[in-house]
Amino acid sequence: MKKILYSFIITLFFTLNLSANTNNEELYKKIDLFAEVLDKIKKEYVDKVDQSELIDDAINGALQSLDPYSAYMNPEFFDSMQTDTRGEFGGLGIEVGMEAGVVKVISPIDGTPASKAGIKAGDYIIKINGTQVQGKSLMEAVKLMRGPVGSEIDLTIRRKGKKKAFIKTIKREIIEIKSVEAKIIKNKIGYLRLKAFNENSSKQLIKIISGFEKSEKPVGYILDLRNNPGGLLTQAIQVTDFFLDEGEILSTRGRKVTENRRFFAKKGDKVNGKPLIVLINNGSASASEIVAGALKDHKRAIILGSSTYGKGSVQSIIPLNNGGGIRITISKYYLPSGKSISEVGVKPDIFIDDEADDFQIDTKSDSQLNYALKLLTT
Repeated sequence: MKKILYSFIITLFFTLNLSANTNNEELYKKIDLFAEVLDKIKKEYVDKVDQSELIDDAINGALQSLDPYSAYMNPEFFDSMQTDTRGEFGGLGIEVGMEAGVVKVISPIDGTPASKAGIKAGDYIIKINGTQVQGKSLMEAVKLMRGPVGSEIDLTIRRKGKKKAFIKTIKREIIEIKSVEAKIIKNKIGYLRLKAFNENSSKQLIKIISGFEKSEKPVGYILDLRNNPGGLLTQAIQVTDFFLDEGEILSTRGRKVTENRRFFAKKGDKVNGKPLIVLINNGSASASEIVAGALKDHKRAIILGSSTYGKGSVQSIIPLNNGGGIRITISKYYLPSGKSISEVGVKPDIFIDDEADDFQIDTKSDSQLNYALKLLTT
């Protein structure tokens, strides 16, 4: 048991990425200190403590001290993440991260239970079914939010601008995202709503664009990325490439040489240089920010709405020998201008506040969409 314990401790402290100037003697002192603290907890703490769980929490604490997106998954949770549940479990349809010890909503996905319930980007989930989130890891909170399809969950929400927390009751559903919706709207404008960047997003989008170009001949396009939490980096690059004729799309930089990459557009703007407006809001994150930021830097599109979320990093899932895994940030995105998206996001060229809870095509209440239509039709 002692040998296993020290194995965990050594793994933990190497994960902490101590300074290169820290010599082995100082490192071993830290390991001894950690072992001493564990021993004191075991002997002195008022309640009996599961040391295995305590070490899991320490590992997770080390990872979450790095950024809100890094986390530890124990073998049970890691297995559930890897296994197809065949519809047995349902979700809410939100992308989340951790901030100040509580769960922060990055973005609710259109058409999902969370979106229908009025959950907004930037909301803080402070309780799940009455259980305090403070002190729990992100993965523990996510596990609490999962459950059988059709079952209900109570989320206690704190929202900026609201003095009191409030409760939203949401029914879990199977989350199946149709990533692209499109139609021709007012005065032959091609409206393209991209809800997520999954494996088939770019294929769906180019099929629609090709169809519009052959039959409808739009005079311009609106690319709606509001409340799009992101997804696959490769899809963001391909989607951006549809609207560029040349130039850099983005670069990634990390500690490893293999993570330092640059991506460029291929010859051929799929909409033949027609006017393009991109709609963004605080729920536009990660891959959405790559698309909006690159098109803005190349002055290929007018960016309209409110500032994006600011998630400009790449995470990798790495399996561990114990059957668990870690999600860890391995690189950051940089726009063609050289600017990082992290914590800053993409600022719009034209700021129009986000008033709608659920985005529907061509509704009078959608001030951002209506403003974009005026720009393209006047």
